[in-house]
Amino acid sequence: MNMEKIYLVAAFWFFAAVLSTILANRLKISIALMEIIVGAVIGFSAFQLGYFDHLALNADWMKFCTGVGAILLTFLAGAELNPEAMRTKIREVSIIGLIGFSAPFIGCTLLAYFLIGWTLQASLLCGIALSTTSMAVVYAVMLEYGFNKTEFGKGILGACFINDLGTVIALGLIFAPFTYKTVIFIVMTIVLMFTLRPMTEYLIRRFAYKTAAIRAKWILFVLLAMGVLAAWSGSEPVLPAYVLGMVLARTMEQDGHFVRRLRTLTVGFLTPLYFLRAGALVSIPALLSGAGIFLLLFGGKVVSKILGLYPAIRHFRNDRKEKWYYTLLMSTGLTFGTISALYGLSNNIISQDQYSLIVGAVIASAVIPTLIANKFFLPSHLLEAPILDDQAPDEKDLRNKI
Repeated sequence: MNMEKIYLVAAFWFFAAVLSTILANRLKISIALMEIIVGAVIGFSAFQLGYFDHLALNADWMKFCTGVGAILLTFLAGAELNPEAMRTKIREVSIIGLIGFSAPFIGCTLLAYFLIGWTLQASLLCGIALSTTSMAVVYAVMLEYGFNKTEFGKGILGACFINDLGTVIALGLIFAPFTYKTVIFIVMTIVLMFTLRPMTEYLIRRFAYKTAAIRAKWILFVLLAMGVLAAWSGSEPVLPAYVLGMVLARTMEQDGHFVRRLRTLTVGFLTPLYFLRAGALVSIPALLSGAGIFLLLFGGKVVSKILGLYPAIRHFRNDRKEKWYYTLLMSTGLTFGTISALYGLSNNIISQDQYSLIVGAVIASAVIPTLIANKFFLPSHLLEAPILDDQAPDEKDLRNKI
């Protein structure tokens, strides 16, 4: 693909991103969800007209942009969770996160094996893919409504991390071999957990006012370097991004204006491509031909999540809307669900049709529970006004700059 065509395709996708934002505003739903829906409509229309290959969904530049978008969004979500502040919520996020993983993993594995008749390996892969939450969708919604700065929102984000950590561990234990590469990746992650913050703060003190954008360059270097190591070891690049975000949470808190600029780069440039591409990759013809199985998988994921999570969340939240909002956002899925399904397809654990059905159920779970949550159970009494990405720094930001 020549540069002229790349620019043309990129311009088309960003027009779709603008259209998604306008529609989301008009229809009062999350922008991330509207981008998934618009992407699905574009993908289906292009397929019907014979232009699907022109969307460049599998082009290297597209996969890189969407991959970096997922990494940065996950990093920003982790940066919202100051480990010291999260100590008071460790019991809540651990219990809810573990139930959020185990209930759909067990439920969907049994459903695929006994009701649908898939092989044990395919059923286990299905259970893993449908056990996930969607950190990308949840954090995008948190930002949009301002929940990311509340105790309520931080609890949801923490539980999402524990849930997805369970998914990654299960995928590794059941399907991926534990090798010396895994050990090296774990050791490097632990080393960075203790050294990244002092190194980052030294660079900021030494160079922040002499070299342009040293913070962004350093963070991107660390995230991409750890992403390479994660992929080499058989893990996923988004997992260390979340951990490193938590490590730098206190440092990021001290420069709110920088965080908002990093969000602008992420939410304005990278994540629209991520969500639009996720929607466009859904094979609607495959879903229609296997509608019964698709509905079983989607229903199995959401129902098992609700049955497992709602009783547990009742012990930590008293307000009815808070309980249902928490439960429904934990019922979403996207990033690790599609990653797990793609792993199964690439390693011949599941077929192309099974992959389309699983991914369709994963993406439907990103859209439908979130739409219901925002429409009927939004805990408006907890809302804080979200900070505009291009808002000038306030005096506190300036005083706290390192």
